[in-house]
Amino acid sequence: MPKVSSLGHVGLLVHDIERSKAFYRDVLGLTVSDESDTGTVFMTAQERDQEHHELQLRPGREGADGASIVTQLSFRCGTLAELKAFHRDFLERGVPVERVASHGNAIGIYFYDPDGNTVEVYWPTGIDWPQPFRKPVDLSQADDVILANLT
Repeated sequence: MPKVSSLGHVGLLVHDIERSKAFYRDVLGLTVSDESDTGTVFMTAQERDQEHHELQLRPGREGADGASIVTQLSFRCGTLAELKAFHRDFLERGVPVERVASHGNAIGIYFYDPDGNTVEVYWPTGIDWPQPFRKPVDLSQADDVILANLT
């Protein structure tokens, strides 16, 4: 059975994107690695070429009690072969897969846990690619075909 190697990043829905960005930048020392037109902010504690982001902030947190605040939990795996093994395992187990996508800098499988939370297992490609970027990937294809069509 495949095994994840680490938690990759967490995405949070926030009330005030600028306030949250300032907090994580000024209090924890994270740096902004990318920002989108829709207000999503990607932040990292490392050099961008080491880890594009460990934290994703997105505007949209509503209400206080019972509000959805986590957009996804993401776990890194070590190789494309492991990512493909996860995909096969998810399909065999009937895990609901939302999508498989290239972000240029990673290929991710997005699926739901039993409570409906979005979880991602991803493999970093080593390519520095501006975010957000998403392109569908068919993990049943040969590795060379997948790698030739990342961006």
